[in-house]
Amino acid sequence: MGAAYRMTRQVAAAALLTLPVVACSSQIDELLSAESPARLSESGLLQSSNASLLVASAVADFECALGGHIVASGLAAGELVDATQTAARWSYDRREVLPQDALYSTSSCEGLGMYTPVNTARHTNDQATQKLEEWTDQQVPNRQRLIATTAAMAGYSTLLLGEDFCSATINVGPELSTDQVLDSAIARFTKAITAATAANDQNLLNLARVGRARAYLDRGNKAAAATDAGAVPVAFVYNAVHNTLSARRQNRIFTQNNQSLAVTIAAPYRNMTVQGLPDPRVSITNANRLASDQVNPLYLQNKYSSLTAPTPIATGIEAQLILAEAQGGAQGIAILNALRARAGVALPALTAAEQAAFSTTLAEERNRELFLQGNRWFDMKRLNIAQNPAAGTPYSKGGSYGNQRCWPLPDAEKLANPNF
Repeated sequence: MGAAYRMTRQVAAAALLTLPVVACSSQIDELLSAESPARLSESGLLQSSNASLLVASAVADFECALGGHIVASGLAAGELVDATQTAARWSYDRREVLPQDALYSTSSCEGLGMYTPVNTARHTNDQATQKLEEWTDQQVPNRQRLIATTAAMAGYSTLLLGEDFCSATINVGPELSTDQVLDSAIARFTKAITAATAANDQNLLNLARVGRARAYLDRGNKAAAATDAGAVPVAFVYNAVHNTLSARRQNRIFTQNNQSLAVTIAAPYRNMTVQGLPDPRVSITNANRLASDQVNPLYLQNKYSSLTAPTPIATGIEAQLILAEAQGGAQGIAILNALRARAGVALPALTAAEQAAFSTTLAEERNRELFLQGNRWFDMKRLNIAQNPAAGTPYSKGGSYGNQRCWPLPDAEKLANPNF
């Protein structure tokens, strides 16, 4: 059943970049009208007896999209450097993604595609949420918990859509601004919070709180961001899980950096210190060899230790950073000092100069605490952080670096969308 469901959904995703969140839309019916012994009809899959399967598959869609996002946005944000001879990937690294580029728009999450994987994850989680809301508690055990899960994952998928792209569409709708997409993410997180509260599931409640706090901060609503972030325990962690059953399920950062040597850690992150002490939050190893392109020196990240290492989706550390930014002043300084002093980090408190330049310090603390978690790309935009290398700097494999801070809406989306 799982293989048949995935095959059916992948056929649909290949035909449409963004499917409407309607269980039996005419577009889905048309896509699934051909009968095959290897495929099941969507109406046969969207049954209450398959609720757990639908949720697990939708969550896996987001986890794969997240891994691709961390690597692709890490290249664009300057955390990583592409170390392949595949020219199609260089546009991420060079900050020159074009609307007609196929890699970022239609490639799979395993292939570092962005628009289709993120929108697919949004669609499957939205669809699962809708079906769960139609079914009853008698039909589906732990229904509110499942709603909280898919609504939260739909929220994070929509959040990435808003953070990564200059504009986007949802359900083949009109072109939306970043703020409109973020508002849509907030609505999904709010639904997740309501369901998690009803299910009395603190883990899912905090997952949705961190997501909504992040979206509120992105929107500039610091008061609302502080309320959500302040309710999350510092020790909280909610991870994407990985395994070696398929390339899709592997930890994408470990795969790209430590296994295939397709990316290397960018120079600014190779020897980070705090007041002369090594910063354990950005632990890097010099492999003393060249990466796969035989051009760039290979530096390996130590944050993710294997193909099965979990990837944080939301943490109490991120919530504290949001709270520090939202509150600022003495409260913000105290939060950053507490994060530096915690077990496993044990770094000196902020200097007087760091306290005086709090906004700059906060941005750098986020840079280190959230290294290779997918936050840096939008931080570069919303905090107007200087790009490194600067725009116009020659790129080692040809051309020069651009000044891109978000990716354009793909031509493939426009061609498939009647609103364009």
